[in-house]
This record gives sequence, C-alpha cells and structure tokens, in this order.
Amino acid sequence: MRAVDTNVLVRLVTRDDVAQVRAAEAFVEKGAWVSHLVLADTTWVLSAAYDLGHAAVATAIDMLLHHKSLTLQDGDVVAAALEHYRRKPSLGFSDCLLLEIARKAGHTPLGTFDKNLGKLEGAERL
Repeated sequence: MRAVDTNVLVRLVTRDDVAQVRAAEAFVEKGAWVSHLVLADTTWVLSAAYDLGHAAVATAIDMLLHHKSLTLQDGDVVAAALEHYRRKPSLGFSDCLLLEIARKAGHTPLGTFDKNLGKLEGAERL
C-alpha cells in the first residue's frame, strides 16, 4: 500500500489548493497508509499554521480515521487517542497518541512532566 505525507493530509482536510486537492484525492483513491508521525504532524500544522481550534482538529482526525481510502497506522490506537483528546481540550493530540501507543505496546506507565497528561490513566506525572 502507498503512504502519504503531512502535506497530502493537510490538502484533504483544508481543501485550500484546488490542484493539490485533486492530486491528493487521486493518489489516495486506491488506498493509502498514514503513519502516526504524519498524523501527529498534520494535527500540529492544522493548529499552528491554519489556526484550527480543538474541535476542528478533532473533527479532522475523525474524518481521516473514517476516510474510505485511508488506513491509519493502528486505527484502534488513533481512535482511543481521539477520545482522550476530545475529553481533555488542554491536551495536544500527539500527547494522547503517545500514551495510546505506549499502552498498546504494554509500556505503561508513561512518565511525563506534563500536568494534564499525567492525569490520564496509564500516565505518571513525575
């Protein structure tokens, strides 16, 4: 299966460049894989460069998770991370994803200095 980078996902979400949106859609049409790193980077770009708020970023993740042509790395992990992210607006999606990756791998608790992340089950604030 093919894979995509951050810019392809950003075009699919923001639809801000007609030619690139068409190219992105054509590329993923036959199926494409999205790594955790690309997904985390995409959420950062949507927040930092496009100034999307928490709810809009959550909606974008949900859209990508349920996209007919995309396969997200460990979709179950992404879905669990999205639930944390929706419940705790003070957390970044990448923090939620990191916790769920560690949980799936059996490597908890996740040590953190992050006050909010440290409140989640499976994390330990140091």
